Formats: sequence, structure tokens, C-alpha cells
Amino acid sequence: MSQTDETRITQWLSEQRQAMLDLLRDVVDTDSGSYDKAGVDAVGAHFERFLANHEIETWREPHGIFGDAIHAKVGEPGANEKPILLMGHRDTVFPKGEAGRRPFTIEGTRAYGPGVSDMKSGIVMNLFVAAAFRKFGGAPCPIKILITSDEEIASPSSRPVIEREGRAARAVYNSEPGRPTGNVTTGRKGGVFMRFEVAGKAAHSGGNFTSGISAIGELAHKIVAIHALTDLAKGITLNVGLISGGQSVNTTAPHAEGQIDMRYIDPADRKRTLEAIEKIIAGSTVPGTTAKLHINGEFLPVVQTEASKAIFIAYQASAKDAGLTVDGEFSGGCADSGFTASVGTPTICGVGPVGGNAHTVEEYMEVDTMVPRAQALALSILRTRVD
Repeated sequence: MSQTDETRITQWLSEQRQAMLDLLRDVVDTDSGSYDKAGVDAVGAHFERFLANHEIETWREPHGIFGDAIHAKVGEPGANEKPILLMGHRDTVFPKGEAGRRPFTIEGTRAYGPGVSDMKSGIVMNLFVAAAFRKFGGAPCPIKILITSDEEIASPSSRPVIEREGRAARAVYNSEPGRPTGNVTTGRKGGVFMRFEVAGKAAHSGGNFTSGISAIGELAHKIVAIHALTDLAKGITLNVGLISGGQSVNTTAPHAEGQIDMRYIDPADRKRTLEAIEKIIAGSTVPGTTAKLHINGEFLPVVQTEASKAIFIAYQASAKDAGLTVDGEFSGGCADSGFTASVGTPTICGVGPVGGNAHTVEEYMEVDTMVPRAQALALSILRTRVD
């Protein structure tokens, strides 16, 4: 790395503001809900065209149900050095048609639209950083890009890809949005997303009440018991966020269902809390009911290690040189960075442009952070020590 490399790359990135916004507009205005494979792949095609235009090697890892994983690499052909991995997901939580209802707009200093900060702007930033290194060189090791497709539903197809690429990398920068404070994310909770089904027995609730067994009644008892497992001091939270069930108002409910969001910090608390939930599901307060528990998806926590702390300190210094004041921050939200952290690769998250109100119609991205956050990432890569 030389001062010339730093100057050329940061100067070029400073000239790309409008080009970044143009690409961001294209992808925000394309629906890409996690279950919309065609839409997710259409967003991927926008990114692939950008990479091709900058002569960056790109390939897809196809999937039959969810969007394909997109890979790209900047580096000498055949180079065996471990790469730095720049990661991001292009799916959103929004339904088809949302992009048409509220397309990409800029009001004042903020950009709005579905997925504008979570996390299409982070991928745009990653690609421009990769393009800068492709144009000017200077990277101390190969740079790998991974763009996944289903993070918002716990990465059912992408997790093995992420873990494989994480193991092969020397460091991971996940470009989830920077915190509203401007900070990056150095720790995250893990999360387990579950569904439980309760079976009872239908009966006419007026004429034959005593023959019925209420699955909804049992569901209510289980919800109270599950919520009681919350331990805020330890960072353990339980939330039954969705319920359904019953047949009619005048029928004892023969079935009911609840969906559980469990969050934790210490990996040891996952096992203990999950065992407690399993015990609640296996037991019954309403005689005659039975229940089953299913795990729908899971994120692993980001726990800061000495190696990841060193990556953060180096990034923090690079951000300062890009004109930013950045600290580390803990988030109760989950992300794919937990998968790379859990395979032992130094990981830092939330290095994307600053944004907030994700998953809502008020989601925003601070436009003036796109270039300096890209410069901070580029400087951090340039200053990576390769022993």
C-alpha cells in the first residue's frame, strides 16, 4: 500500500456519488422480497451488469427456490491468498408492488425506498469499492464479493455459502447499514425463530362444551410461560409475535399456532432457553392437548474476539481519515455476520451507509454517508496487514 494508492482510490470514490445513487435507484425500484426469486435475481442482474462493466470476474451459485448467490472477485488470477470478504444481502421484507408504490426518492439529505438502507446501499458501496481496486490496484490481497438472497428469512439457502466463504476469508466486512449514530456494529444477538402447534378437540361451545378441549386455551398458557423466560439482564428476550387458530366463535378450538422470536447474547443461553421452551411445549395445562415445536430459522450471535476487535480498531482509524467519527455498537438485531463470526473469521458489521427505520415505510439512508463510508472501507482494506 502506498500513499498514491490511497489518494487515487479515495479521490475516485469521491467522484462516484451520483453513479452510486443511480445504481441504488435501479435496485431499490426493483422488488426483491425474500420469497420473490425472480425479483431477487433481477436485482442481482443489475449488480452483475455493473461488475461486468468494470471487468470484474463474476459468477452465480444457482438455487431453485431462493435467489441465486452472486460471487465476484478482484485479484490476480490463481492467487491463493485468503481474500477479504465484502458481504451483503439483496432481499427485502416488502411485498411485490412495494417499489412501485413508493419508489426511490431523495428528500433533503435522505434517500427513501424499500431496502434503501437494509441493505441495497451497502451492496452498492461494496461494488464501488471493488471497482476502485479493479481500476487502480493496491489491494494487499484478493477482494471477494458475496451477494446473498434470503437474509430476511434467516438465510435458509445462503447460510452454508456464507459459512464456506467465511472460513476461506481472512476478514469479513458485512455492509449492513451503519447505525443511526454513525457507528458500526461490533456485536449482535443471536436469534431462533420457531413455530409451535397445539392440538385440541372441537365441540359445540354451547351445546357440548364439556366435550371440547381448547387448543387456544393451551396456547394462551404456553405464551405466558414462554414470555416469562425473558431475562433482560442477560439479553434474553422471548416474543410470540404471531398467533392463529380456532374454527369458529362457537366451537372449542381444535387447533392453534404461535410463532416465537428468541434472542440471546451468550451462546450458552441458547441451549438453556431452548430446553426451557421445549419443556413448555411438551407439557400441558389444559388436559388433553398436545403440541409440537418447529425451528423455522436461526441466526448466530456476533461476539467480538481479539482478532475482530483489531479489525474494528483499524477500520475506526481509516474512518477517521475519511472524515468520520465511528465507534462500535451492540445491536439486538441479527445478521449474516453471525455466521462468519461463528466460524472464527474476524468480522465487523454495519459498515454500510448510515440508515434507519428498516422494515418500515420510513426506512431511510443518509445520502452524504455513501462516499465517506466507501472511502473508510477502501482505506481499511488498503491498510490490511498480510503476514
